[in-house]
Amino acid sequence: MSDMSDDDDVIVIPSASTKTVHYGSLEETERARLAKVAEAGGEGSPKPGGPNINTSTDYMELEEREMHSDKQALLDEFERRKRARQIHVSTDDGEVKRRLREREQPICLFGEGPADRRNRLRDLLSRGEEEAPSDQRPAEGPSAPAQTPRTDTWYHEGPPELREARYWIADYSMPRAKQRLAAARQKLQTPEATRNAERQQLQKRLRALSLHASQVGDTRPVSHCSFAPGGRLLATASWSGLCKLWTVPDCQPVRTLRGHTCNVGAVAFHPRATVDLEPGDVNLASCGHDGSVKLWSLDSDEPLADIEGHAPYRVSNLKYHPSGRFVATCCHDHSWRLWDLEQLTEVLHQEGHSGAVYDVDFHTDGSLVATGGLDAYARLWDLRTGSCIMFMEGHLKGVLAIKFNPNGYIVATGSSDNTCKVWDLRRRECVYTIPAHTNLVSSLAFEPDQGSFLVTASYDNTAKIWSSDTWQPLHTLKGHDGKIMGVDVTPDGRCVATSSYDRTFKLWMPE
Repeated sequence: MSDMSDDDDVIVIPSASTKTVHYGSLEETERARLAKVAEAGGEGSPKPGGPNINTSTDYMELEEREMHSDKQALLDEFERRKRARQIHVSTDDGEVKRRLREREQPICLFGEGPADRRNRLRDLLSRGEEEAPSDQRPAEGPSAPAQTPRTDTWYHEGPPELREARYWIADYSMPRAKQRLAAARQKLQTPEATRNAERQQLQKRLRALSLHASQVGDTRPVSHCSFAPGGRLLATASWSGLCKLWTVPDCQPVRTLRGHTCNVGAVAFHPRATVDLEPGDVNLASCGHDGSVKLWSLDSDEPLADIEGHAPYRVSNLKYHPSGRFVATCCHDHSWRLWDLEQLTEVLHQEGHSGAVYDVDFHTDGSLVATGGLDAYARLWDLRTGSCIMFMEGHLKGVLAIKFNPNGYIVATGSSDNTCKVWDLRRRECVYTIPAHTNLVSSLAFEPDQGSFLVTASYDNTAKIWSSDTWQPLHTLKGHDGKIMGVDVTPDGRCVATSSYDRTFKLWMPE
């Protein structure tokens, strides 16, 4: 039998041959075993005197490699989508189908429209031929040369009237550009002390703006407001389908324009309305959510004409060209249109946004047009050549408002991300981001003469005035009980109008 003494931890284990094997103390045995393992230098070797714990980091390194791989895949996908947005694809559906057929792709999927088909082709071009599935790749060999993705801008052939319109716009814009540049040089010759005094006087006047009048404009939200060129009339548009004319500054109703059968999104005055147009001439244009666009005179409650071609897509906004000859409309079919009122035809149907085009504005010279879309991007187009000359990328959500500064080289954009961005066309980049509001920025307006200040309207029930020199806040206009949906400034810059979801519009003037 085995025996254990009291003064020595000795274990006697009987063997099959009745021989006994004596071991030292348990502590010494364990230390010896750990020392041998440490001398072996194997992975997971415990430290001398420590517990027998596997300290290998292989699984951590594997996890880090997997995380790095996932992050790299996300970055690659982000870059691919960015490339896809910058690829211009033909607006000719036949051309799109031809290019899909060249890549052995189905030219039409179930429920797919022309816009979806263009997006699919753009996605294929961004991925490149090397990423196409093997069963969809073109056959290799001398008879099947490799196809390279086309990323150049494709220009759609327009009607004959477009050529005439482009020449006319070029002839119109060149003298205006010369006048604008001459005025800018003249302003630079003004002494700095004089300019500072004028700036201080303007800021003092803007800080003194207060509520002058508040008027219930309709039974439903007042979605838009616009001053006439003379500043004596204000037009409002409502979700009730009515457009109304009001006197300024006493806010008395002049006329109610009936013709829309749905929400009216915007109303715009002709650049020479109330100044040198006859009463029966077209003085106003308005657009509705059902795709209708109507032209109005000041002496009739009924529309003079309808501009057709948008239905069933919503027309979000519209603007007159500075000459008054053209009207630009932005549509929820991802396009904007240019209509020639003299030739009575659509001269341009331009696509380029991957989402609904929400706002449009003309350069003061009439040579450029800027569009903002719900795809979170804005684009600058040259009307004389038809090319997209600047791609404004930076907003996190849809661009709801876009406006040119009268100085000709500054563009402001307002977005659903609650910010307003300032873009310098000379540097071709965003030069300032204004954290403007606590809710989406719904509308913008520059002071029409010199562009000396910017007004932003928001769904946080306020409108704010910003300096055009430093983009610092000057004043906050509070008083509406609902979202502010529209804003405009009189030509002399002394009165600001705001229209709201609370069914009212308000005039703000110095005390």
